[in-house]
Amino acid sequence: MKNKFDLIIKHGSIFDGKGGDPVIADIAVLDGNIFGIGTYRDDEAEAIVEARGMAVAPGFIDSHAHSDFTLIADRRAVGKILQGVTTEINGNCGMSAAPLYGKAAERREDDLKELGIIERWNSVRQYRELIEKKGLALNTAMLIGHGNIRGSVIGYDNRRPSEAELLQMKQLLDRSIQEGGIGLSTGLIYPPGIYSETDELVALSEVLKPYGLIYTSHMRSEGAALLESVQEVISIGQAADIKTHISHIKTAGQQNWHKADAAIALLMAAREQGVEISCDRYPYTASSTDLDSLLPAWVFEGGNEEELQRLHSKELLVTIRRELLDQVKDRAYWQRVIVSSVVSPSRSWMEGMTIADISQRLGCDEINAVFTLLREEKLRVGAIFLSMSGENLKTFLSLPFCTIGSDSSARCFDGPTRLGKPHPRTFGTFPRLFGTYVRDEKLMPLKEAVRRATMLPAALFGLRGRGQIKEGFAADIVIFDPDTITDKATFEDPYLKPSGIPYVLVNGIPAVWAGKPTGKCAGRMLKATGR
Repeated sequence: MKNKFDLIIKHGSIFDGKGGDPVIADIAVLDGNIFGIGTYRDDEAEAIVEARGMAVAPGFIDSHAHSDFTLIADRRAVGKILQGVTTEINGNCGMSAAPLYGKAAERREDDLKELGIIERWNSVRQYRELIEKKGLALNTAMLIGHGNIRGSVIGYDNRRPSEAELLQMKQLLDRSIQEGGIGLSTGLIYPPGIYSETDELVALSEVLKPYGLIYTSHMRSEGAALLESVQEVISIGQAADIKTHISHIKTAGQQNWHKADAAIALLMAAREQGVEISCDRYPYTASSTDLDSLLPAWVFEGGNEEELQRLHSKELLVTIRRELLDQVKDRAYWQRVIVSSVVSPSRSWMEGMTIADISQRLGCDEINAVFTLLREEKLRVGAIFLSMSGENLKTFLSLPFCTIGSDSSARCFDGPTRLGKPHPRTFGTFPRLFGTYVRDEKLMPLKEAVRRATMLPAALFGLRGRGQIKEGFAADIVIFDPDTITDKATFEDPYLKPSGIPYVLVNGIPAVWAGKPTGKCAGRMLKATGR
């Protein structure tokens, strides 16, 4: 006789995701959804999970991920599911898996080759079909990258779009949303987003309004011009009358640490005026991005080949050096920049070392070491920047409208995504939040942390039927021990599994069972439902 349910979670302390007090009860799962919450007999299900003493919560939603390509390279996403992540919001910082046409497609070729991806696609629809064919260990939802839109239509030139080009960009964004995009993201320190002006972003954001979707931004500045950048995001939300979201909010550089209160004051004032603005943050004081993000914006113009040509020009290197020295006045800065990845095996010894240490080994100064590294690795160098304040981190995490985003891509302990020494947030973001900041430092109650990691991002990104323990909702569930949950990954050894998270369900199917990945791929590409 067939069992009534697929699985029952027994005696767990259930956090519903809405921020309410936990209740001890059972959860019955059937056909991928939460059938009911109450008391059930063991003989009613094929499988039983004993969760006595454990927290049972909606699966964590990583509200800022960069797994657009790594999910295609390795669908297991082990580094995320072991943290309890059941859904990722991808396509952040102006860079998404699709659409990819023209120069934008050309620029992504090296990424695809590095990960061993043989498939190619152009549209969001084609990417979605590939995801459905391959299957994933977790759910993914995709913001549409402004860089993809601009790069596909006008390439990487530093200029305003013509009226015809802007119309084409709006049409491409609209089509991409209809095919599954859940909003628009910008990366305004990266090409080609760095060349856009506010009115262009407003015009594109207006496409989002009929759908009730969100605009997210890696702002133009997180340091010297932080406040002006926050104000720009607010103004875009006001002008287009849409939801807005600041990615990985921070105050980068010690000289800017004092600006946190002023930035928060801007956000609070905007919210009081009715602007729907939110933010996300990872629980670390180091950021990570491409090493060449240090260079002046004009160096990027035209694309990678043009950037490399400038890095080979003795005359231009003098100018770049002068501008870098204006930007980095304290030589100790280079002791806080760590190379996280290179492409060439012969230079893998640099991974995990600071630019200061690498320059000593190369027998040159730090700026020359950066130039040499970028030239020889053809710009493909990842870096970690130790630039933030621990107190400001706690201040931002405490904001009731701050979600949790790892700002990382899904990786595995082996296979094509095991590359370099990535930021430890790749394997440790959510366990670090619940272990270090909730249990140990008591920054917020556990029920509030669960809300920030589940229902809040589901609501902001329009993921209806996700983010709560509720009858009829998808059975995306994480079971963890609040007393032992701990991140283990470090800058020196980032590929370490966290502890205290024995079970994770994705759409009712176990992705992690007794602390080990099952290899099951029940994830889907999710769409937004808007307001």
